[in-house]
Amino acid sequence: MTQPASTTAHAILERCDELATYSSMEDGLIERVYLSPQHAAVNALAGRWMTEAGMTTWQDAAGNQCGRLEGATPGLPALLLGSHLDTVPSAGRYDGILGVLSAIAVVDRIRSSGRELPFALEVVAFGDEEGTRFGRALLGSRALAGTWLDEWWQLEDEDGVSLRDAYVHFGLDPDAVGEAARSRGDFVGYLETHIEQGPYLEDENKALGVVSSIAGARRFLLTITGQAGHSGTPYERRRDALAGAAEAVTTIERIARSAQLIATVGHLQVFPDAVNVIPGKVEFSLDLRGEYDTERDKVWLQIEEAILEICQRRRLRLTSIQTHSAKAAVCARRLRDAIADGIRSTGDARPMSLFSRAGHDAMAIAEIADIGMIFVRCKGGVSHNPEEHVTEADVAKALDAFEATVLRLADGYEE
Repeated sequence: MTQPASTTAHAILERCDELATYSSMEDGLIERVYLSPQHAAVNALAGRWMTEAGMTTWQDAAGNQCGRLEGATPGLPALLLGSHLDTVPSAGRYDGILGVLSAIAVVDRIRSSGRELPFALEVVAFGDEEGTRFGRALLGSRALAGTWLDEWWQLEDEDGVSLRDAYVHFGLDPDAVGEAARSRGDFVGYLETHIEQGPYLEDENKALGVVSSIAGARRFLLTITGQAGHSGTPYERRRDALAGAAEAVTTIERIARSAQLIATVGHLQVFPDAVNVIPGKVEFSLDLRGEYDTERDKVWLQIEEAILEICQRRRLRLTSIQTHSAKAAVCARRLRDAIADGIRSTGDARPMSLFSRAGHDAMAIAEIADIGMIFVRCKGGVSHNPEEHVTEADVAKALDAFEATVLRLADGYEE
């Protein structure tokens, strides 16, 4: 059967290009954050494409764009498909976006085939996964999973706008955010197609992969405090916070590498930040990820102990605040098996299994549904960068594998 023109890999990549034009940055760079005018615009566009694919659509109480295609009878539990439409600053055009558009295309293909499934299909385009605007990731999927925390209303963006005020400006009711929450009985599972954001598929010359689990992540704001002073101060009298922070950063890398975990210091701020003043305070971030929570937590304690030793030796003081914590999420065996079968249908006899070092909306949805993920090869493993790239051939395989996975689940479905 000929697939609808809007569901080809070429059409999906054209839609990725169209969504890339909705940005708060100039010169062709992409940034699209939660509850912004660009967020509203891409929700409207995604909603239109969902409608064209035969779905009923709505924007939920957290600003997620949703669509639903009924199964053999109305009101059945749904297989949820989706990803996110928000981005980091200077983003690529496929992270999250490819997953949303692939989900819409798969629903369109199945509707066009005339096949009725034993479950409904729902698509969700999450409004916030990256946490770019308010510094808290997975806000959209946490709302849908019913794990929203009231303390988040006090979060502010860099312009001092609170999350609560941003909701109101977007046309949402902060007091109604709980209406976005769904329950475990609503879904038979959750599937997400996503670029790998790593080099492993490319290294093995594989277009697609089966995700085994998603790394748990903890984030910290670390502050090292010393004493500001004149740049002529002798070394033995200095309490240089930046020198201590520099040693801490290399120590973090050494410990994490030896434990085969991923640690990133992506933000560092120096006070008072003057060329002729010894830094008296340094704030820096730490993002620590691992496949297993217990190993990750053990490594954090090792890192903390090592930095405390550095501070003691240099007569500095360390304070740490945890700003984010997400448990590792294991993908369900039945969904992994279905995905592997879907990948085999594209000609790969031995699908590759790998764990995700990046966080995804699936982590939040794991609270209310079994999860499964398909990874798509991206050039050089580059992501969160304008150079992010996928090939049309790989996207075509991803669409076919995604559709085959859904049909495989339908064939084996038991209520």
